[in-house]
Amino acid sequence: MRLTPFHSFLLAAITLNLLFLLLSPPPPTSGTPPPLTTSPPPPPGVSILILDFESFSHDLVGTSRSFSSLNVPVIVAADLPLYPPVPLPNGVRTLTLLPSPHLPPLKLNRHIHTQHVALIPDGTRAHPGILESMMAAMDPDVHLVLAPVGPTPLRCVGLSVDLRRWTLRYGAEGGCGAVRGPAAILMRSEDFFNLSFPTRRPSDAAIFVQAALRGWRLRVLQDGFPSAPSPLTSPHELWKARNLQENRHKKLMEDFGIKMEVMEDGKRRWYGCNKETPRCFGTILSRTPQYLIEGRWTPPCCLKALRETAKHVVGVLEGSGVRYWLEGGSLLGAVRMEDIIPWDYDVDLGIYRADVGKCRWLRAAQDGPVEDDEGFVWEKANEGDFFRVHYSRINRLHVDLWPFYPKNGVMTKETWLGHPQDVEFPEHFLLPTVPLAFAGFTAMGPNDPRGFLELKFGAGAIEEPQYPNPAVLRIRRGELSQ
Repeated sequence: MRLTPFHSFLLAAITLNLLFLLLSPPPPTSGTPPPLTTSPPPPPGVSILILDFESFSHDLVGTSRSFSSLNVPVIVAADLPLYPPVPLPNGVRTLTLLPSPHLPPLKLNRHIHTQHVALIPDGTRAHPGILESMMAAMDPDVHLVLAPVGPTPLRCVGLSVDLRRWTLRYGAEGGCGAVRGPAAILMRSEDFFNLSFPTRRPSDAAIFVQAALRGWRLRVLQDGFPSAPSPLTSPHELWKARNLQENRHKKLMEDFGIKMEVMEDGKRRWYGCNKETPRCFGTILSRTPQYLIEGRWTPPCCLKALRETAKHVVGVLEGSGVRYWLEGGSLLGAVRMEDIIPWDYDVDLGIYRADVGKCRWLRAAQDGPVEDDEGFVWEKANEGDFFRVHYSRINRLHVDLWPFYPKNGVMTKETWLGHPQDVEFPEHFLLPTVPLAFAGFTAMGPNDPRGFLELKFGAGAIEEPQYPNPAVLRIRRGELSQ
């Protein structure tokens, strides 16, 4: 068959199409991710962020002008737009931190485009070479570089944060986790963006706590920035600034879940519940408090209140001649560690039912709740035949008092709540009772604590700690040593 020019053209076109199909890569399937695109790294340099200042008296003009003269980006950040308006130098930008319904959410990486960011206190003055020295001191093992502001060198202090125990502790241990004194803080912008609270005030405390939780290393320089005289000149301004600073620090601790702050000298600052506030956790369901589900133990302010309540109740019972003993988990805590178990939420005491009438507060409580001379509230429990003593009318942390009576040599009672350890036991465990160290004082307990506890909880109860309801939550291997 003789090929016409048309047939030759058609054959060539088909051949080219086949070659194109054979040489082209296969189309992506639905399970194949698109090719990755990487953002270019931020340009070298540093952006200046001024966060810590008071709206009613500040040095924003002088501070921002000083650093903008170095030809670096300068940003003044505040929760709300500056008021009254401030005549900042040309090129200095402002950033409003609080969200607004008519604006998109704040994304810091849209405003900071340099490789590093420096948090500069109000009143700082730029000095040639200091920013360069701070950036040069940054290496892969260092996340924060600090330089003093003003004439006084920075002093390193150890810092450890134990979220499980709701506790922050300063001291010699923990290396250099924080500094004392005004400081400029340099960090990589990427690290700054990834903080949970990057712009929270006071910024130094917020940064140090978050750095400690991430295991970040700090480096402190000797040379630093000069400072201008404080803009806070009157006693009223100083008082106002101090109160605002304390309130910000308190709010910061609350947001971070810190209930107790231990200072270098051992003094403690409390941020949790007290007699005038409700307790730090809600209703207990399935014998498992909410904080255990969150990976935490009893807040230290609650343990403190339970210790105070237990000591008070024991003193009243002993003064009234009421026979009592440590029960259940409270006895476990006394034997294990001479204290309340760190995840427990109440204290349990057994009493002889025949002795209830000896105590004026137990007698009165049978007719309704009654507040004693020290503000503790005694009441008959709604759930059955037992008593509760609350820390206060508002704070319902409590000690439970369980009235037992002997029957044929066995201690029994009227109300059983279905707990596995809530069982009868021979009276000989109480004949006599013996003193045991507990929660900072001495309380009475069964004369054979191990036998008593193994009867109630099973063999090995002392050596094998467990949460109140293992069916809901069990202690993981190695968890207690963390």
